[in-house]
Amino acid sequence: MSDNSPMDSEQVDAYLRRIDAARPTRPDAAALRELHLRHLSAVPFENLSIHLGEDIELVEKSLLDKIVQGRRGGFCYEVNGAFAALLGALGFEVTLLAARVHGRDGLGIPYDHLALRVETCDDSGPWLADVGFGDHSHYPLALDSRTEQADPGGTFRIDEAPDGDLDILKDGTPEFRLEQRPRVLSDFTTGSWWHRTSPKSGFTKGLVCTRITPEGRITLTGRKLVTTVAGERSERMLGTDAEVLAAYREHFGISLDRVPEPRFPRSQ
Repeated sequence: MSDNSPMDSEQVDAYLRRIDAARPTRPDAAALRELHLRHLSAVPFENLSIHLGEDIELVEKSLLDKIVQGRRGGFCYEVNGAFAALLGALGFEVTLLAARVHGRDGLGIPYDHLALRVETCDDSGPWLADVGFGDHSHYPLALDSRTEQADPGGTFRIDEAPDGDLDILKDGTPEFRLEQRPRVLSDFTTGSWWHRTSPKSGFTKGLVCTRITPEGRITLTGRKLVTTVAGERSERMLGTDAEVLAAYREHFGISLDRVPEPRFPRSQ
């Protein structure tokens, strides 16, 4: 479901080049799995715009300009919003869904998170696609399954929750509560604004830029570079601004003219 006109063929080809993916012959589950993994590998989950003072507009053209032309990433509203546009243009049936993230203080705000319900032509779904939750599943999850689902990112399970909602669990821990009512991109404007501006939002307190790699994952949080290879985690503190900017370029393909600093540092 979309607030905008469908992507044209040239835009689709540019997006597929961005994630190093071939155009699928048909919108089936195998194609969805491949696109999902390639998106997570190429497009980082990042919140740099919040700390660089850049505007975030939940309109498909703006999202595509940033992610495809600008070769950036984004947080859930951006990357899942853009991915929904690509999938829809490729013939998948996509529904935007709202979720609330489980945290130490309970569930987050309404429209806390954006995820995707995807139907494929082979009637194998529906699937929960989510390329905007950081360290999450590498592949789409079977939305109607209530058994454990093994994935390179962990063991996932989807449980029934009150009011017809669904709880998404990773390794036994609830991650977010998913509504099943269809939404449109503009519904998430208030949630996006809150996460960009509130001192209570985790996104305003710290920096994150992360993507999966063939060996594991690479993450830059402020000046700490974290590399995970075959389950082994290593950390390195980057000293100079030049080192930080080089890490953004080398590991995430992001060219910045200055180092972003947290809007509301956690010590405040």
